[in-house]
Amino acid sequence: MAKETAAAPAPRPAGQVRNVALVGHTGAGKTSLAEALLVATGALPRAGRVEDGTTCLDTEDVEIRQRRSVSLGVATVEHAGHRITLLDTPGAPDFVGELRAGLRAADAALFVVSAVNGVDATTVALWEECAAVGMPRAVVLTQIDRPQADVDDAVRLCQMLLGENVFPVHLVDRAADGSVRRLVSLLDPDAAASENEADRLRSELIEGIIGESEDEALMERYLAGDQLVQGDLIADLGTAVARGHFHPVLCAAPTSGIGVDSLLELVVAGFPSPAEHGCPPVTRPDGGTAPALDCDPDGPLVAEVVKTTTDPYVGRVSLVRVFSGTLRPDVAVHVSGHGAADRGHPDHDLDERIGSITSPLGSLLRPVAACPAGDICAIARLTSAETGDTLSSPEDPRLVPPWELPTPQLPVAVEAASRSDEDRLATALARLVAEDPTVRLERRPETGQLLLWCVGDAHAEVLLERLRSRHGVAVTTVPVRVPLVETLAGPARVTARHVKQSGGHGQYAVVVVEGEPGPPGSGIVFAQRIVGGTVPSQFHASVEKGVRTQAERGLGGERAVVDVRVTLVDGKAHSVDSSDAAFQAAGAQALRELAAAAGTRVLEPWCEVAVRVPAEHVGAVMSDLSSRRARVTGSDTDPASDRATVHAEVPEVELLAYPGVLRSITHGTGSFDRRPLGHEPAPASLSVPA
Repeated sequence: MAKETAAAPAPRPAGQVRNVALVGHTGAGKTSLAEALLVATGALPRAGRVEDGTTCLDTEDVEIRQRRSVSLGVATVEHAGHRITLLDTPGAPDFVGELRAGLRAADAALFVVSAVNGVDATTVALWEECAAVGMPRAVVLTQIDRPQADVDDAVRLCQMLLGENVFPVHLVDRAADGSVRRLVSLLDPDAAASENEADRLRSELIEGIIGESEDEALMERYLAGDQLVQGDLIADLGTAVARGHFHPVLCAAPTSGIGVDSLLELVVAGFPSPAEHGCPPVTRPDGGTAPALDCDPDGPLVAEVVKTTTDPYVGRVSLVRVFSGTLRPDVAVHVSGHGAADRGHPDHDLDERIGSITSPLGSLLRPVAACPAGDICAIARLTSAETGDTLSSPEDPRLVPPWELPTPQLPVAVEAASRSDEDRLATALARLVAEDPTVRLERRPETGQLLLWCVGDAHAEVLLERLRSRHGVAVTTVPVRVPLVETLAGPARVTARHVKQSGGHGQYAVVVVEGEPGPPGSGIVFAQRIVGGTVPSQFHASVEKGVRTQAERGLGGERAVVDVRVTLVDGKAHSVDSSDAAFQAAGAQALRELAAAAGTRVLEPWCEVAVRVPAEHVGAVMSDLSSRRARVTGSDTDPASDRATVHAEVPEVELLAYPGVLRSITHGTGSFDRRPLGHEPAPASLSVPA
C-alpha cells in the first residue's frame, strides 16, 4: 500500500453498504472486471490492464510479473448512494488464505466465470463451500466478447455443475460478425418478448425470483397474467439472493464496458447489506458466552482483522471488517488472538491504541473519520494484531471464532543468504507468519533446519519473493531433510569401562549392560537388575542419564537412537574415584558399544494421512499413494457432497512434494492432513551412514 491520498466515499448506514467478494478460477477475469467497475463508479479515470501490470488491485512485484493475483485486493467506491467494497480474491488454490479472508469480509460472493473456459472443478468446490455457510452468490460470465466465447454453453455448465436455482438474467445480442452489440435483460418484458426461448427463460427467472422471495402478492399478479416489469421484480430479486438459494447469472465484457452498469445495479439492488447478512457468533476471550451481535453502529465494538500487510511508508497495515459498533481514530481497542499456536500464533489478549483509519482503493489509503458497523477499513500500526484477530472494547472484550483454513503441508527449508540477512531473517519470518495465517514456521531440532510450511509451490515462491522485496532479506532454499533415527538390530551384552588415572582423584566406572530393540514408539527404556550392590544405587540414575544423553545425541552425531531397552546388570565402583560424571560417561559408552556389538537399523518417520478428494479421483489417488510405498487402509464417501476421504499410512519422505502431486491429480480440488505415526525400517537408499 502507498501513502495516504485521494478522497474516500463517506461512511454510510449499513443498509447502504455492499461488501462483495469476486471469486473464481485463475484467468476468469476477476481483476479486469474489478477494474471496469472502478472506472464505472468514477474511482479510476481509466482501466489498467493485467497484461501491462497497471491494474489498481495487483500491485505486488510478483503479481505484475506473473500477471495474476496472489493476494486480496480491496477497493471501496460509491455508486447510487451506496458504499461498495470490492474484494478481489486470487484464483489459484495456493492462495486459499487470501480467498477465505475475502469471503470473511464480504456479505456476498460474485463468481466470475469465463464464457470461454467455463466452470472448473475448483470453482465448483468453492461454490459448495459457500453454500455450506449460506453465503449469497451470483454469477457473472466474463470474456463474452472473445471469439471463442459460448455464453449458452457456459450457462448450461453453471446450471449443471452449480446446482439448482441458477438462472440467466441476460441474453447476448450479437451482430452478424459475432461481436456483442448489447445485452438483453430478461427482467424487461419488451426487450425479451421477441423469441420463444427468451419467453421461456423469462418465465423461469420470474418464477424462481417469486418462489425464493415468497412474495404471494406478486405471485398472484403473475398467475393472473399481469405483465411484470423490472421495477416489480428487483426488490424480490434482492430478497431471493440474500437468502442464499437463488443465483442470477449476468454477463459482462469488462474491456468494452458492456454489462458493467447492469452488474452495478444488481450489486446495489440485489445483493444483501451487512444488516441482512448478519454477524458471526462471538464469545468472551475466556470462552464464556456473549450476547449475539447486530450490525448496529451504536452497539458494542466487534471487528476482525481479515488481512495484514506491511507498507514501506507506514509499517504494518491491518484490513478490518467492523461487525458491530464504530471504529474511531485514536481510541483504545482490545486485541484478542486465539487458537493458532501450532502455526506460530500464540494466544494474546492486550490493549492497543489505534491511529488513523483509512479506506483502501488498491494501494491507496484514503483517510476517513470513522468506520461504522458493516464497513471495511484499514488501520495502521497495530503492532500486535495479526490476521484473524478480534478488535473490541477494552471494557467489554469479545472474540470472533477463526475461519477455517487449510493446514500448510509443503515444507521449504530456508537459510539466510548472508550473515547480514541472518540477523534480519527471524524478524522477517515473524512478520510473514503474522500476515498469512496459512504459513507455519518450524525449527526442527533433529535436523537443525528452519522449515517454512506453505500451501503449495506457488505459495512458497510468493513468500520467498516477499522476504526479498518486502522485508529486504535474501534466503536460499535447501533440500528438506527427513529426520532419520536408529535402533539396535538385535540383543547384545557389553561391558563399558570409564577409567582414568591422572594424579589425585581419578575417574572410575565399570558397567555391564544388556540391550535389545524395543517396540515401536517405546523410546529409551532403562532398567536395572543389580545384585549385591556392585554399582551403588546412587549411580544408577547417572548411568541412565548417560544412556539417554547419548541416545539423543546419536551415535554419529545426527541420528537419534530410539526404541531401545537397556538393563544395567553388573559393574564395579571405586570408593574414591567413582562419581556421577564417571558413571554418566560409562552409560554413554555402553550405548555406543551395544550399537557396535548388535548393529543398528535405520528407521524413517511415517505419517497417517487423510486425503479428501472428489469421488471420481479416488482411484487415481490410491494408485499414486501405492507408488509412494503407502499402505492404503480404507476410504469413505460422503454421498451428499460426492467427496471421498482416503486413509493411508505413508513414509514422510514421500510427502515432501505431495501437495503439488495431489493438486495435479485432482485438478486443484484435493487436500490432505497428516499426523505422525512413528518410525519403521528405512529402505537401503535412505540407510546411508550419518
